[in-house]
Amino acid sequence: MKLQWSALALLLIGSLAFAGTPRIDARQVRQQARIEHGVASGALTASEAARLRAQQHRIARRESRAKSDGIVTRGERVWLHRSLNRAHRNIRRHKLNGRCAF
Repeated sequence: MKLQWSALALLLIGSLAFAGTPRIDARQVRQQARIEHGVASGALTASEAARLRAQQHRIARRESRAKSDGIVTRGERVWLHRSLNRAHRNIRRHKLNGRCAF
């Protein structure tokens, strides 16, 4: 019985850490897919893709820090959305700048 409660508690704690940002997670997945599509199509050069991936990595790190206490505050959520908006603009700008990888 104790093992069941500890397993349930561990599962609950784990779900709390990830429960706060489903929209942010979905945006990050879509942005990563846009970067990979740009690389595959040749619309992004290797250095542009590396820069955009680094930006995504920084956002993911900040999101992990925000989730670390189990609560993503309104300010943290605003910061994450603004960062994702900026990343979206950077992806679009780099994909359409006329440079190509081929």
